[in-house]
Amino acid sequence: MTIRALLAWAREDLDAAIARDPATTSRLEMALASPGLHAVWAHRLAHWLWRQRSGRLAARLVSQLARTLTGVEIHPGAVIGRRFFIDHGMGVVIGETAEIGDDVMLYHGVTLGGRSMKRVKRHPTVGNNVVIGAGARILGPVFIGDDVQIGANSVVVKDIPAGAVATGIPATFRFPQRGQEPREDPYELMFKDPALWI
Repeated sequence: MTIRALLAWAREDLDAAIARDPATTSRLEMALASPGLHAVWAHRLAHWLWRQRSGRLAARLVSQLARTLTGVEIHPGAVIGRRFFIDHGMGVVIGETAEIGDDVMLYHGVTLGGRSMKRVKRHPTVGNNVVIGAGARILGPVFIGDDVQIGANSVVVKDIPAGAVATGIPATFRFPQRGQEPREDPYELMFKDPALWI
């Protein structure tokens, strides 16, 4: 990957973060003061190292340094798409076999964890345009469809279909009310359903 491509990717991450964080006013502020963004950038480096067989120890060291500095633990084996953003960051854990699509946003305290000690696919797969609220736990090799919203402190142990809103312990899902635009921004929908914040 060229320097130009890396800079373009970093700018795309910055712009996605700014679009999702109304408390930030500039790229410079976001680049210097966002632990969630720092964790994502460190993961991108760690993941690249992880894919080089001789780089796995270095990848683990980069991810541990990022964890120490940001409070976000992302295994270097996790696959993360474009424009991923972690707001606040502290306490986020993303396991080795997790897969995350494009335009996904996590709040603090989210866990994408496993439920098996076997060397198999044991972490969640998260689709595109998904928002996961603070403290939510998504456990096991479950599939979260595109445009899903998961409420704060929910515990997800089963698949959630595309376009659903999932809340509770264990999480149950429903679809947005009739009359809502099917392609409405998932972030904006979060403010229409107070159960997402419980």
